[in-house]
Amino acid sequence: MITSTRFTLPNGLRVIHHHDPGTAMVAVNLLYNVGARDESPEMTGMAHLFEHLMFGGSVNVPEFDAAIERAGGMNNAWTSNDFTNFFDIVPAANIETAFWLESDRMLSLAFSEKSLEVQRNVVIEEFKQVCLNRPYGRLGHELRSLLYERHPYRWPTIGLDFSHIAKVTVADEKRFFLSHYAPNNAVLAVAGNVTEQRVRDLAEKWFSSIPRREIAKRFYDPEPPMTSPRRRIVTGNAPQTAVFVAFRMPGYGHPDYVPCDLLTDILASGRSSRFFRNLIMPGKFFSEADASISGSEEPGYLLLSAKLLQEGEEAEDRARGMLLDQLHDIVDNGVSAEELERAVNRYESNFTFNSMSFLAKAQNLAMAEMHGEDINDTIGRYRAVTVDDIRRVARSMDMPATLIYRPD
Repeated sequence: MITSTRFTLPNGLRVIHHHDPGTAMVAVNLLYNVGARDESPEMTGMAHLFEHLMFGGSVNVPEFDAAIERAGGMNNAWTSNDFTNFFDIVPAANIETAFWLESDRMLSLAFSEKSLEVQRNVVIEEFKQVCLNRPYGRLGHELRSLLYERHPYRWPTIGLDFSHIAKVTVADEKRFFLSHYAPNNAVLAVAGNVTEQRVRDLAEKWFSSIPRREIAKRFYDPEPPMTSPRRRIVTGNAPQTAVFVAFRMPGYGHPDYVPCDLLTDILASGRSSRFFRNLIMPGKFFSEADASISGSEEPGYLLLSAKLLQEGEEAEDRARGMLLDQLHDIVDNGVSAEELERAVNRYESNFTFNSMSFLAKAQNLAMAEMHGEDINDTIGRYRAVTVDDIRRVARSMDMPATLIYRPD
C-alpha cells in the first residue's frame, strides 16, 4: 500500500505527497493535462516541442539544467498524446530548488527567439532521427492515420511533419503555453524523504501566487466508427517485413479498458503466453510477435504485431491469419482461469516492483490523481476481471486495420 496525502491550492494546483524515509532523495513530478491531442492539425508536435522549451529558460532561470545540477540533482520529461510530464530528482535537503525551478517555468517561459530556435532545431533533428532514419520509423504515422480520420490521435506525439515545427513563432509558443501550462491544469506529486508539512509550505510559497489561467477547450469531432476493415502496405527503412493488425478499443476509465490490457498480456506477455508458445517457439514464420494497447485516455487501439522470417504476399497473409487465429481461439474457446490468474499475477508483480522507487511513486501518484483515483485500487481493478470479460472484449475486436510494413 502506498500512503499519500493530498491538498489543492486556491489556484487549482492539485498536490499529492508520499513520505519515504528510506531514501535521502526526493522526486518532484509535475504532470500537465496537455498532449498531442491539444494541437491543431496544421501545427502538430507542439506539446513535444514544449517538452524541450520548458528547459530553455524561464523568467528568472536562464539555464534550468545548470540550476538543478548545482543542487546535486537531475531532471527529465516525457510527452504523450494525452499528457506532458516533468520530473526532478534532488537530495531531500535541496528540495526547495526543484520547487523554485518548476514554479518559475510554470509562471512563464522566457519566450525568446533564441531559445525557440535552439529547441526547434533539436526537435526537427529528433524527428529526422526517429522517423526518417530508424527502422520502422514511420510506423506511428502510418498506423494512426490508418485508424483515425478526425481525432487528433491520427498523428503521433512527435508530429505529422517537421515542417510544422519549423514554422512555429514566438507568438505561437506564447499562445500555446498560456492555454495549457497552468496550475489549474496540473498535478504536483512529491515522493521521498520529505514531510507533508514541508511540501505544503513549499507549495504555498512557490506555487500559490501563480494565477489560474483559462485552459483551451478541446474542440474536435469524435472519431466515427469503422464500418469496414482497412488495409495499407508501406515500404521503408526496415530489415524485414512486419505485420500489424490493430483494433479500436475503449479509452482509459471504460470498464473494458483493463480486460483489453489483460487480453494482450494473455496473448503475448512472457514465455507462457500464447504468442510465444504457438508463434515464436515453432521458429518457422516469426522472429517476433507481440500484443499491446495504446493506453490512451480516449478510445485507442489494441495492436497485434509480428516480424516475419519469410518475405512475400503469401507469407504476409499467412502471418496475419496466424495472429488473428490466436485471437479467434479466445473468442471461440475462452481462456482458462489459470491463464487469467497468471496474467493478473504478472501485472501485479510488475506494478509492485515498478512502484518501489520514490520516482515511480511520484509519477504513479500524479497519474492516479489526474484520473481522480486511489493508486491502491489499481491491482483490485485487474483482480476483478473475469474470464467472461476477456472473451467478451476479444469478441469485440471484429474490425481490423492491417498495416504491412515491407523493406524498401
